Amino acid sequence: MHVRKAAAFTPEEIEYLASFPLVTFEKTTGMKDAGSTEKGTWLAAKAIKTVNPRCKILYYRNILVHYAMYGADKELADIPGAFLSDKKGNTKLVRQKVPAYDLSNSMVRKWWLRNAELTCKSKYIDGLFVDGNIKVLEEGYLRRQVGEKKKAEVETAYHRMMKKLPETVGRDKLVIANVIRARFDQAGLEYLDYFDGSYIEGFEHAVGGMSREEYMAKGIAAVQKAARSGRIIAFTIGMGTYADTDMDDENHEVDRKAFASVQDRFTYSLALFLICAEKQSYFMFSDGYGVDRSRGKLWMKDLPEYSRPLGAPKDPAVRSGYSYQRKFEHADVSIDIKNETANINWK
Repeated sequence: MHVRKAAAFTPEEIEYLASFPLVTFEKTTGMKDAGSTEKGTWLAAKAIKTVNPRCKILYYRNILVHYAMYGADKELADIPGAFLSDKKGNTKLVRQKVPAYDLSNSMVRKWWLRNAELTCKSKYIDGLFVDGNIKVLEEGYLRRQVGEKKKAEVETAYHRMMKKLPETVGRDKLVIANVIRARFDQAGLEYLDYFDGSYIEGFEHAVGGMSREEYMAKGIAAVQKAARSGRIIAFTIGMGTYADTDMDDENHEVDRKAFASVQDRFTYSLALFLICAEKQSYFMFSDGYGVDRSRGKLWMKDLPEYSRPLGAPKDPAVRSGYSYQRKFEHADVSIDIKNETANINWK
């Protein structure tokens, strides 16, 4: 579960959240009632741990994009040159609305790491979710606005921070990043050594001249490799769209298939996950992270497939062209990513 709510969660919502093995509390969590995202995350985490101590809870921080919802923002205001700027001095570079951190500024790096350390010290927080990695690592992102030299400096500083991060938050804490993406040479696996695992999104579109199915096949192979190595996989997929992290320097049309029903989309999405999944892999079928208003479809709902006994996989998935098959103890899974069809035969 990956969720945010500016108001405090209700007791019923806490019970629901406690049923998940892995929960990331996104930006804005509890800030309306608690006064900051840090305090809101602590309070929600404590409430969940009271119900289910085994639930693993992650605190969300974006490594590049500044979302002004944190108590630590007061300290950031005292750091000169905290944000990247273009030639005109404009700092709202992300989607032309939000500032981006200048990680080449040592004071910014110390500020960011200190906030991660202090928040993760709580016994109710099991680790950190690091978002925005793709924006730092993608060569073209913001390069035109800030210049090639500054872009390179930011990426160098990012690597310096990620090397420090596990020790900073504590070796007993998890660090999960949004980092596996087929757009990279090795689909993000080249950056995975910093982390205990990867969140998965932006899985179903074409980038860099690749076809959609080529891009997906490369991503599937990367997720499979990471999962087999013991990395945690937090696989999130949209109910109605091919969700992707926005990339300002890209303007590509996405040809989306119209699934006949939500159930068909769900079956396809779950099959996509299952051909990749290993012991530490987790799945979220999502219609959005914000739940301040009732979403109506998935929030506070359960899906019957989540309660079916899957059993262990008998073998890794077998690929033939753009089709995959895999057998579990209690289910046979097949998927065709080119035609976007799938079947799960529950035994």
